[in-house]
Amino acid sequence: MTSLTRRTFTVAGLSTLLCTGQAGAADLAQVTLRIGDQTGASRSKLQAAGLLKDVPYKIDWSVHAAAVNLHEALKADAIDIGSANDSPTVSAIAGGSRIAAVAGWYNGAGAVLLSPKGSAVRQIADLRGRTISPTTRGSVAHYLVVAALRQAGIGLDEVKLAFLTPADASAAFSAGSIDAWGTWGVYKARALGTLGAQVVTDGAGLNSGLGVLSATQKVLTDPLKVAAIADFADRLDRGYAWSRANREAHIRWYAAFTRQDEATAALLYEDDAAYRRVPIDDRFVARLRETYDTWRAVGILSGEIDWARYVYRDLPIAQVPA
Repeated sequence: MTSLTRRTFTVAGLSTLLCTGQAGAADLAQVTLRIGDQTGASRSKLQAAGLLKDVPYKIDWSVHAAAVNLHEALKADAIDIGSANDSPTVSAIAGGSRIAAVAGWYNGAGAVLLSPKGSAVRQIADLRGRTISPTTRGSVAHYLVVAALRQAGIGLDEVKLAFLTPADASAAFSAGSIDAWGTWGVYKARALGTLGAQVVTDGAGLNSGLGVLSATQKVLTDPLKVAAIADFADRLDRGYAWSRANREAHIRWYAAFTRQDEATAALLYEDDAAYRRVPIDDRFVARLRETYDTWRAVGILSGEIDWARYVYRDLPIAQVPA
């Protein structure tokens, strides 16, 4: 893969395309950006925040149950961009997906590991000999399970990992067929709210907390689509700013979206409101490498990858309120 930075256009040129002048608007009006959306949360939130009213390009949305499904769509060139944690992003690249990270956000949180209400599994040490679903292979929850077991000195051969789709994992957890479940987002909210799940670990100090917006390498050769991607990343950023500035509105939205009560939605508010955009720089590349090294250490992934070749550093970043 050749370098993706400064390859076909300049930041100044993109800024011109992003302006509200007649020519730029006319150009972007011809663009259709195909966006993959995990569980539909991004679209729903941006609508709640009023951030989809003036989009100067067309959006073709598709909803994906989990990051693995979203990354399959990226690999198949069925979508142009999509957001996921760095764990499945790294796994997808290691699996040959021709994508690049174009934007990132950090919140220090991520997946949680849960046990059923009333279960004797209360801490990581209780997991020896147990069945754990990390949901999908290579997911943020899989990463948490691996990191938590390593920290507790429990080998992967001392537990049974059951890789399931989010829906199947939820059903298995409800039925008591698994002893613990690594999950995130809307699934986490429903497990805590509807099922009264117990938190075995919230992933503090284990989760990478890094969200990544990825694009296909193909779409990054199109200056107009890159301009649209830059605009969309800015809208995502303003969505996080909206959450920080409108706590009660965010909680009302998330409660309605997840079909949970507002008390449950409030427990998850800080995860979303804490996201801050990070530059796509050498430190970002190092974070991807660290995640990959964790996978390699337990034999899940292998080989050498130059992670600097899988980031796109030139996406313009607007100034968004802190």
